[in-house]
Amino acid sequence: NSSAESLDRLYPSVGSTKPPRKRTTSQCKSEPPLLRTSKRTIYTAGRPPWYNEHGTQSKEAFVIGLGGGSASGKTTVATMIIEALDVPWVVLLSMDSFYKVLTKQQQEQAASNDFNFDHPDAFDFDLIIATLKKLKQGKSVKIPIYDFTTHSRKKEWKTLYGANVIIFEGIMAFADKELLKLLDLKIFVDTDSDIRLVRRLRRDISERGRDIEGVIKQYNKFVKPAFDQYIQPTMRLADIVVPRGSGNTVAIDLIVQHVHSQLEEVRDLLTTCLVFRAALASAHQCHPLPQTLSVLKSTPQVRGMHTIIRNKETSRDEFIFYSKRLMRLLIEHALSLLPFQSCTVQTPQGHDYEGRTYSGKQITGVSILRAGETMEPALRAVCKDVRIGTILIQTNCNTGEPELHYLRLPKDISEDHVILMDCTVSTGAAAMMAVRVLLDHDVPEDKIFLLSLLMAEMGVHSVAYAFPRVKIITTAVDKKVNDLFRIIPGIGNFGDRYFGTDAPPDWSDDEDALST
Repeated sequence: NSSAESLDRLYPSVGSTKPPRKRTTSQCKSEPPLLRTSKRTIYTAGRPPWYNEHGTQSKEAFVIGLGGGSASGKTTVATMIIEALDVPWVVLLSMDSFYKVLTKQQQEQAASNDFNFDHPDAFDFDLIIATLKKLKQGKSVKIPIYDFTTHSRKKEWKTLYGANVIIFEGIMAFADKELLKLLDLKIFVDTDSDIRLVRRLRRDISERGRDIEGVIKQYNKFVKPAFDQYIQPTMRLADIVVPRGSGNTVAIDLIVQHVHSQLEEVRDLLTTCLVFRAALASAHQCHPLPQTLSVLKSTPQVRGMHTIIRNKETSRDEFIFYSKRLMRLLIEHALSLLPFQSCTVQTPQGHDYEGRTYSGKQITGVSILRAGETMEPALRAVCKDVRIGTILIQTNCNTGEPELHYLRLPKDISEDHVILMDCTVSTGAAAMMAVRVLLDHDVPEDKIFLLSLLMAEMGVHSVAYAFPRVKIITTAVDKKVNDLFRIIPGIGNFGDRYFGTDAPPDWSDDEDALST
């Protein structure tokens, strides 16, 4: 029997029936448009800014809850909605991933089919709610993978991130009051019981090797009573009921139209990048440079290398050579700003030496593709066993917005000091998006070091205003940005000069787009 507290938090009320359920694996996946290569997954439709000029989230993700009986077609309806929406960064989250960890006694009951997997208490609602809240807030989350053959969670967890739309589906999707508050749209998939039985017969016989008598017995004894007691009563909580499930294309079209209207409201709240950049250009004029900025000392050697790489007549070979030298100096300077603590070592002569040692856990480098990855060799050369992540941000040629297309970050990056690398920063639009990604993955703001060979004052101010604890490190700061958001006097398109490619006519110093 459930405690009084658990009864109060569940809606509708639950009984004591114990119909077990048996499945093979939990499903949790992200389904945005993508292009897979042997080394990378590139999102062909990027994610526009989900934050404002202050660096904070502008609008939460839109959450669709899909409820209904077992084999009612919830996942099929979810897939149809995703395909019809035709928007990037849609996450499909299955309730099957959130079964509770069983005790030894419960494991024995499950092995003999005596544990009730269709009771609301079988699900970890606290974890479901915490996960949905973080996803809704744009954060990265870890999803458990449940093994239905052993009735336990696997050691590895799946990471989900970057949801504009979240589709959460499960038989008990509407069974918790706090969970209901997180759902912006509640859909109940109502499929005839005979059809659901036929689907279970087909699935369990063909995929699980069961005989027809056993499947029918299980359905009559456990599945149908569970639907009548726990699932069907939640239909009245739904905003939309979809009769006939995936066969009701009219209902699905109406749902898609409604979600599109909600997303349009989100887009209206997000200022386009051109307006955003213009606002950044005028927001911090005449302000002193922030204290979080550290500029490499302009020695004759440093100024001489800048003279070479800024010169439009410099050959590509010389441009690469002297850029690498500057990168090495910049990385060394950045590492000197990391936290160090005192330590004592003994020299080969047997004497103590009072020295210093890095006091953090680990250093991770993250490059903003394409130009940022040219700084990776310099970081690897001076930082042994450094881990490297990558972020691809491109500008949408139609809207002018920076868009997130790809990211690959090391595990447990939240515990590291992160060296974020991009070769040039003009308005700071791409850098701000990259910093926001790191914050969404729980990297503390004061552990992020933004490194760039050349920055404009506007970009420095923009990043510092939005993220005042991020350390900004560069070899030089130019004062101006022209109407096309190019740094003046500047360095040109760094990626094109380095890789020997031609810059598009509308390039800006915030981007060095990856050619695919």
